[in-house]
Amino acid sequence: MAKAMTKTQLVAALAEEMGSDKKTAGAALDALTGIITKEVADGGAVTLPGVGKIYCRERPERMVRNPATGEQFKKDADKQVKVTVAKALKDSVNV
Repeated sequence: MAKAMTKTQLVAALAEEMGSDKKTAGAALDALTGIITKEVADGGAVTLPGVGKIYCRERPERMVRNPATGEQFKKDADKQVKVTVAKALKDSVNV
């Protein structure tokens, strides 16, 4: 498996694609991250065309088991961030 792209590498690639400097590309990436975080935290969803949909799912209260001890206990309701990958991205990977 290939190594994951770091933020520095992503900013450099974004700057090259945009034809701008790394500072502008870094600011754009930070702004995009902030917008996505705020929208999903507020219960909304964000669709990135060609990439996928990022949304928040609420999980109900449930019984879980500690695998070390076998003890069962009630876990409170919580929220979980989910990502649905776009068909275009899946198809580009499975060529």
